[in-house]
Amino acid sequence: MQRREFLRGALAGGVAVAAGGALSSAYAAEDRWKMRLSGSSINFSKLPIEQACQRLAEIGFEAVDIWSAHAGCPHLDDVLQRLGPNGLQELLAKHNLKLYSFSVYTGGYRKYAELLGKAGGGVAVRGSAPPCDPSELTARMKRFLESLQPELELAEKYNSYLAIENHGGALLNTLDSFKAFVEQNRCARLGIALAPYHLQAARASVEEAIAISGQQLLYFYAWQNAAGLNQLPGFGPADFTPWLAALARVQYRWYVNPFMHHEPEANEMSAALRKSKAYLEQCFRRAEQSARR
Repeated sequence: MQRREFLRGALAGGVAVAAGGALSSAYAAEDRWKMRLSGSSINFSKLPIEQACQRLAEIGFEAVDIWSAHAGCPHLDDVLQRLGPNGLQELLAKHNLKLYSFSVYTGGYRKYAELLGKAGGGVAVRGSAPPCDPSELTARMKRFLESLQPELELAEKYNSYLAIENHGGALLNTLDSFKAFVEQNRCARLGIALAPYHLQAARASVEEAIAISGQQLLYFYAWQNAAGLNQLPGFGPADFTPWLAALARVQYRWYVNPFMHHEPEANEMSAALRKSKAYLEQCFRRAEQSARR
């Protein structure tokens, strides 16, 4: 996508949101928004990557997010060292999974850029930078975005995207920081990975963050601020229907990824993700029904 097309799409999305953009308009188009689901390999970090992919496919996810060594997850380094891009493609084809993303909080994007590109391309998810005083936000965000240029050149070379996650105690954390990011980002291969868990901790509106992100939203964690399994959709108290409706309003192009940290053993995790998947599908149907009224 050329820069001009990206800016035109982002502007159109922003105008629709600013005008109120009734959810019905998102479904009125011939190609109405459809929720697609992916799963993260780290939720089966005690299993080899082959078994993690098998579990995610059996649950019914369309795509996979493969994690580097955060919290000891072995999957991405194992793929890099043992399977390589061809082996990864064969593994995913075996389970009818698409490659969505690499989460590279540990190791960094540069280490895995070539692998991601040769495996078919996708999104690389990483963090931002240390926080700053609100008075410095615009300047600090500008410097941060400029610092990403070498990684964005790799993303261009390897037909991939870079998604920056919001996190507590980080530069990208508040709604104002989302606005600063979106207003200054001029690269079609750079966007936001939105984690409601951290927005809720900051008492910020998830729906508003989605609206601000617009077409720059590249990754969405279906993840709420709670403990244990209550982090997952359908377990904790959060109603995900308004969040999915907000994604529909901005015509979110990527996957919805149910997520938690500190996962239980594999069988319990599989059962929990099945419940979360069914719950998200129910929320999506409710959003559709509401839009048609």
